[in-house]
Amino acid sequence: MSSLAAIGLGIQRSDRWILRDVSLELCPGIVLAVVGPNGSGKSTLLRSMAGLWRATEGRVVLDERNVQDLRRIEIAKTITYIPQEIRLEFDFSVREIVLMGRYAHRGRFERETREDLRVTDEALVRADVMHVADRPVTGLSGGERQRVLIARSLATRAPILLLDEPTANLDVDHSLDVLELCRSLADDGHAVAIATHDLNAVQRFADRVALIDAGRLISVGT
Repeated sequence: MSSLAAIGLGIQRSDRWILRDVSLELCPGIVLAVVGPNGSGKSTLLRSMAGLWRATEGRVVLDERNVQDLRRIEIAKTITYIPQEIRLEFDFSVREIVLMGRYAHRGRFERETREDLRVTDEALVRADVMHVADRPVTGLSGGERQRVLIARSLATRAPILLLDEPTANLDVDHSLDVLELCRSLADDGHAVAIATHDLNAVQRFADRVALIDAGRLISVGT
């Protein structure tokens, strides 16, 4: 399984440092909760670790390789990043959305293979969304949408999953469904990082907790 680490990571935008000197490792089999107040840099950290923001200082290392030296397709096969807000404005079916996770393994305009369909079905079952596979994703609840996006990451076969506030705006039951799925994936060897404000969820589901404030890593522990 793959590992991901920020080493002395700093992110600057204009004259403001959003992150400064952050070193943090994400390991297989672990749920890491990233906590801190609004504007502390949690989302920026996850985006940077996904290779979406370039480091101003330091680096992000994926299996001992700097993510900034990797092609986007290489990163996509290993890291899935699910932001807090995703606009799903087109009436793609759930199955079509999950099948998109296979793009990293074939050309965007190539026809899907039997293997693609098999992996997609496995992901639908694992994320407990097979029963809505043929429904338009725009008609789903927030919790169902989150599970669909996780299913898409499973179809990609990416071993690292980064989720930014995955339970925001979800009711208690849907929040538990999403967090239990994340816990299950870590138990199977995935590396999972969750940015969250939910301290009850942290206590129940996380193996390690990273506290960030004003762009700096304050502490990391169990």
